[in-house]
Amino acid sequence: MHTNSAASVKKTAAALTGLYSTGHEDRPENVLWNYPAAGRVVEALKILIHVMFPGMYPSKEEELEIYFEKQLKAVSVLLLQELERGIPFRWQSESARRAGLPAVADIAAEAQRILDEFIARLPAVRERLIDDVKAAYNGDPAAMSYAEVKLAYPGVLAITSHRIAHELYRLDVPIIPRIMNEWTHAKAGIDIHPGATIGGGFFIDHGTGVVIGETARIGQGVKIYQGVTLGAKSFPLDEHGNPIKHIQRHPTVEDNVIIYANTTVLGGKTVIGHHSVIGGNVFLMDSVPPHSFVTKTEAGVIVRTKDSAGLLGGLGI
Repeated sequence: MHTNSAASVKKTAAALTGLYSTGHEDRPENVLWNYPAAGRVVEALKILIHVMFPGMYPSKEEELEIYFEKQLKAVSVLLLQELERGIPFRWQSESARRAGLPAVADIAAEAQRILDEFIARLPAVRERLIDDVKAAYNGDPAAMSYAEVKLAYPGVLAITSHRIAHELYRLDVPIIPRIMNEWTHAKAGIDIHPGATIGGGFFIDHGTGVVIGETARIGQGVKIYQGVTLGAKSFPLDEHGNPIKHIQRHPTVEDNVIIYANTTVLGGKTVIGHHSVIGGNVFLMDSVPPHSFVTKTEAGVIVRTKDSAGLLGGLGI
């Protein structure tokens, strides 16, 4: 390397070093040494998706039980170390530090407990996904087979990933569920926070641009289309000007609701009553009773034509 180039590299490396913190506290300038490894978390998620839908990707033919044992052992190896890295953020994260949350005495034991409980919950996740696949097939006249739904529908991928990540969220695992969520977001174009509570038989049709917030509650048999947002109105702040965490900020959607494309529903107190239909392009911040049909008021368009003199006239339609 040229002498000038070497000097430049050395100077830049020194300058960069001063911009990083290597402590365990949760700081914006920290290095990622003590954080869960995103690559290993995503690898575990992919294996778990294959467990939910065996044969979705090429694998040797073998007895299912043997296959599941091998896959779940691989997941356990991948996740245990990442759980041990993630658990301290229960009390080391900036929000937890402000709240004064207590530390866990035995991180390794807690990680093993969580892993065992998480693995034990997977059959229940599988049962719910069967209903989701049925909902996708029954909810889309373009679906010709359950195989097509399982192999090709981004909504099924998104809800599969969510149901897996949601169990870790329920077990109070920091960071790791969000890593799973954001991989799926990039893959499917659907953003479901792992904290969202979603009932069985859930179907996202097309899916691109769907956003479902952390405290959203969705009932049984709900169907939503592309571009739907279940979001928050605003972020209430504490006395120090920091966002208040873990309060109901997102809407509740009761059973058997349909929400059409590009509709936005906001607010923690907003409830969409059961068996309602919300039309496309609606902006809604108020609750609606059961069996409602909500549509956007048609503002109309203006058609303007030129007369023989080249002057514009107008006709409101």
